[in-house]
Amino acid sequence: MMWDYFTGFAAVAALCWAAGAFMAMREKRSDFSRAAIVLTSAGMVVFSAFIAGLWISLGRPPLRTMGETRLWYSFFMMISGLLTYRWWHYRWVLLVSVVMTMVFVVINILKPEIHDQTLMPALQSFWFVPHVTVYMFSYAVLGCAFLLGIAGWIQHTDRYSVTTDRLVCIGLAFLTLGMLSGALWAKQAWGNFWTWDPKEVWAAVTWSVYVLYIHMRLCSGRSTTLTQALLVLGFVCMQMCWYGVNYLPWAGESMHLYS
Repeated sequence: MMWDYFTGFAAVAALCWAAGAFMAMREKRSDFSRAAIVLTSAGMVVFSAFIAGLWISLGRPPLRTMGETRLWYSFFMMISGLLTYRWWHYRWVLLVSVVMTMVFVVINILKPEIHDQTLMPALQSFWFVPHVTVYMFSYAVLGCAFLLGIAGWIQHTDRYSVTTDRLVCIGLAFLTLGMLSGALWAKQAWGNFWTWDPKEVWAAVTWSVYVLYIHMRLCSGRSTTLTQALLVLGFVCMQMCWYGVNYLPWAGESMHLYS
């Protein structure tokens, strides 16, 4: 499965996701649309088939480059949106999830960043797959929490607060697992659990912001301007940790480059 096939697979998946979002939006009851669930799941099957095929053709996990991590983020973003819709029946969440996912899909079409089959020695580790996939899943869940937080801010309502809190807790748990697995991997590869690498610093900042959000929510018991601001700040820090750090002046010193 070569990268040349990505546009076709992405187009089919996008059509399924768009149809699923449409079915969810037209559902009038405070329930979920089974057609939306089926169509969205079908799109995920198509998208996951491409990831599996790419994995086989590369002979390695497609997790090394920035373009490859965008594949996983797109996949997990739709999973997060689908589960949020299924559990809490917010009709619009599938549509917004599709829009966010398609942003990353289009970027991958325009700038694939898929490279050769080789893996540098540091990546030939047991920790490679669980570390990156856990991080990408946490990013997707926290991205979904961000969308709900923005919706609550725009609508001036606390309706989404409980859902947002649960998503942040889930995302933070996986973020913590990602940091712990990364520390164990760093010890194995470089001899130290933590080196204050730029990416590690931004990971710690992101983690701290979401911990502060949970602390503030537990203290206040309601959504406030500060907690909503922390959701936005956490999402921005997450983007810096994921790819923004690569554009900093000292990025060349990082041991976490997707190249």
